[in-house]
Amino acid sequence: MKQFLLLTLLFMFLTGCVTSPPSDQGNICSIYREYPDWYEDSLEMQKEYGTPLHVALAIMKQESSFVADALPPRDYLLWVIPWGRVSSAYGYAQAQDPVWGEYKTGTGNGGSRDNFDDAIMFIGWYATGTHRQLGISQWDTYNQYLAYHEGRGGYSRNTYRSKPWLMQVAHKVQQQSEIYNAQLKQCRQELDDNRSWWF
Repeated sequence: MKQFLLLTLLFMFLTGCVTSPPSDQGNICSIYREYPDWYEDSLEMQKEYGTPLHVALAIMKQESSFVADALPPRDYLLWVIPWGRVSSAYGYAQAQDPVWGEYKTGTGNGGSRDNFDDAIMFIGWYATGTHRQLGISQWDTYNQYLAYHEGRGGYSRNTYRSKPWLMQVAHKVQQQSEIYNAQLKQCRQELDDNRSWWF
């Protein structure tokens, strides 16, 4: 009985540590007002990698809807029996195991995919690598998202061209990025003022 109680308390503690998704995911100002530390993390990412805040956040919104421990859909054997997940993607950035390993090795950063700070840094790092390898501007949300989803090799092979649904999603991410950028211009001074006050 004591063990059950301890496990229950531990579970409640751990689930209490997970940050809930922002209440208004369509508004970057609301997101950063609700989670001012996310604004700090995003600024650090932009300073480190040059990837604009609105681009990285639009990709994250599409990938996980800001759910810290997001998982891809289940795979099924014979359409009925649950058989693992369709990929190893996990967390805010939906980074898969191999590329997350590359990120950790390449940057020396540890971290966790269910930590916003680490996840936004990963997206910035990936976009920078895409710019270096494929020449895609870090401001080009549409093509950055396609390369993010398909992997740089897949993008180079034009795998997305056989996936009209994915190109539609990439347009959606681009539009969200543009909305975020316009909103950010309206509240940037307020966010920076609050940041100065906080520190």
